[in-house]
Amino acid sequence: MQEHLPFALYDCFSDAPFGGSQAAIVSDAAGLTADIRERIARELGLPATAFVAACNSHEIDVRFLSTVMELPMCGHGTLGLVTRMVELGKLTPDAGKPLDVTLNLPAGPAVLSVTQREDGRPMIMLEVRPPQFRNDDVDAGRLCGLLGLTPVDLSESLPMETAAADFIHLVVPLRGLAGMRRITPDFGGIVKLCHDHGLETIVVICTQTERAHSTIHVRDFCPAVGVPESAAAGTTNSAVSSYLLRHGLVSADDTGNVKVWAEQGIELSRPSEVHSQITLIDGQIAKLRVGGVATKIAEGTLLVPAR
Repeated sequence: MQEHLPFALYDCFSDAPFGGSQAAIVSDAAGLTADIRERIARELGLPATAFVAACNSHEIDVRFLSTVMELPMCGHGTLGLVTRMVELGKLTPDAGKPLDVTLNLPAGPAVLSVTQREDGRPMIMLEVRPPQFRNDDVDAGRLCGLLGLTPVDLSESLPMETAAADFIHLVVPLRGLAGMRRITPDFGGIVKLCHDHGLETIVVICTQTERAHSTIHVRDFCPAVGVPESAAAGTTNSAVSSYLLRHGLVSADDTGNVKVWAEQGIELSRPSEVHSQITLIDGQIAKLRVGGVATKIAEGTLLVPAR
């Protein structure tokens, strides 16, 4: 026996089709076995698939899977998920005030807010844990070789550092866009480097940007978690914004908030925009949020074994 399981595909951190990072949302996933969830995620072949077990006006029970593993959290998948729930009428944000929503994940709850933009589209901001920073003494020559660069391409004034929160990222600052455009990643070598140092992604950044309003240019290499390069990554960019604050590259406005606009996915021809916001109290991070919008690109049904 088979059943028809509805799903939809979203381009996340993009307000237009064919940008950002892709996620599938399976909106009626209660009762699916772990094996079927894994098979569906591999079949769809996207960076993330969200499986919704339950949703009410303020809570969503969900699991995120890549093609190779279950993810503790997924920023871009959250944008697709919440946009889908709004479009299905399960969440109803008010134009006047944010709607607070809790994601119930196997790793624990995550809190987000949904507001309605002037064009009526939902804007989602996810609260994430601030990262802890460390120095893993990654060999710069080895890393540059895996990226097709030389140590001369690295920033002279900013250090490579590991940022650990929901995922563990090695932040690699470059001098500028010229180096970004020359990157030719050795994905197999990057996986081994990540395993050697307990890393999950290699995020390469530079303060030179292609868009005038952007704060930072980002490329995020994630083959260790099943995605060669991410076109848009929320959890990664929350770590990047914390790194920028840590090294004095951004500062708070009069309200005590730091706002960072990251451009990503340009080299993949999937441009995205990721917004991070840091709230400071007495100079310390009190709240870290990351978000944006998502655009539905397709929907249909999956034929799966009946539950």
